[in-house]
Amino acid sequence: MDTSKAIELNRKIIRIVTVIGIILTIILGWLVAKNDYFAIDGPFRESIAHSGWVGILIFILIQITQVVYPIIPGGLTCVIGHIVFGPFYGWVYNFVGIMIGSCINFWLARRYGETLAKAFVDDDTYNKYIGYLDKGKHFERFFFGALVLPGFPDDFLCMVAGLSHMTFKKFVAICLIAKPVTLYVYTVIAAEGVEAFFRFIN
Repeated sequence: MDTSKAIELNRKIIRIVTVIGIILTIILGWLVAKNDYFAIDGPFRESIAHSGWVGILIFILIQITQVVYPIIPGGLTCVIGHIVFGPFYGWVYNFVGIMIGSCINFWLARRYGETLAKAFVDDDTYNKYIGYLDKGKHFERFFFGALVLPGFPDDFLCMVAGLSHMTFKKFVAICLIAKPVTLYVYTVIAAEGVEAFFRFIN
């Protein structure tokens, strides 16, 4: 199979899995909203929050998977962590999972090149962001800004960084500076919205 066909096949698989993930998320969200066991302060939250390291490790693994291979709408796992583990520990576990996942994305792109990176976005999106690689140091500034501001495909941009000449050390440093505060702020805002929605439909 040539490169273009492999990329297109990977794109189709990712689209199908993403659609399935969205449908399952909607169904599960509705069931959760209508079942007191899954209420925000209900028994399910308490059992997970008090499950010790097992629950924490499972959540972090889910967050890593979500970053590398997005199955459910972005940000939802962050909200779940915030609600289940609380604002501080939820933020810590979210950040650990996202950071590890981002490093994996960087490594995968560096190891497998554009064939892998192209599988996660369409050609227009790929060409739009890959163009920043021709701007040298400007890409590093753009990458930092994209991680801070909303609306950018952070996970894909970590792959773009892997295709650049950026060192892994610098990549980690930028992520450590740019991600923590914005992750906390965006998660708190999203969590408040989700909690308000559940209160409204109940």
